[in-house]
Amino acid sequence: MNKKKYLIILLICFLNCTKGPKQFSEEALNDTFTTLEGGSITFNEILEANKGKTIVIDIWASWCSDCIKSMPKVKHLQNKFKEVSYVFLSLDRGEDAWKRGIDKYDIIGDHYYMQNGQDCPFADFVNIGWIPRYMVVNKAGEIVVFNVIEADDDKLIEALKK
Repeated sequence: MNKKKYLIILLICFLNCTKGPKQFSEEALNDTFTTLEGGSITFNEILEANKGKTIVIDIWASWCSDCIKSMPKVKHLQNKFKEVSYVFLSLDRGEDAWKRGIDKYDIIGDHYYMQNGQDCPFADFVNIGWIPRYMVVNKAGEIVVFNVIEADDDKLIEALKK
């Protein structure tokens, strides 16, 4: 194979691999989270509650300095894209710390606690390597942004404009 063909194949593979999946796995959809009221909810139920809306998913923790530094950018998004649903999934080490973080940083949106942290089907599906981690699900329920770590990332902004 000549170099040009090899580079084209490599580029196609790279572009396809970096886009991420368009749908959540069954395991991720069936994973359970804790609500602020102490109840249990599946990720699928979270998505169903926001059906027909664009959703920004913010995976964060109150102990994460990068997450806290990004909150002004998230609030800017919320002011600019008011029709979007904002779902915050916490990797905090405990429910008390999670709730204190929400209050302390005045985080507005739907809040859920990842009961098993990074050791759960949802975390496995999204392959969390860094937080904050942002995802966008469009009105049709497709994942259109799978992995960005900045709330002002161009891909995230473009997805919200659609």
